[in-house]
Amino acid sequence: MKFLAEINVMPQKEILDPQGKAVTSAMGNLGLSGIENVRIGKHMTLWVEADSEAAAHQMVDQACKQLLCNAIMEQYRFVIEKV
Repeated sequence: MKFLAEINVMPQKEILDPQGKAVTSAMGNLGLSGIENVRIGKHMTLWVEADSEAAAHQMVDQACKQLLCNAIMEQYRFVIEKV
């Protein structure tokens, strides 16, 4: 079966996000002062071939832990849907 995984990787809350700080500042310069604490991350999509949703979940989780996410500085979340 084929599954589509949508993965979001974000800096951990305790980690300074210089890109997010720059965008937050730029928002104020554009008159959008109500926008605060912007955080910039990564979004990835993966097509996964697996026997079950549980197997696909395990594969994506392993990919995130081993390659896609630096656990010291980032956290990740993902959803999987059958396609």
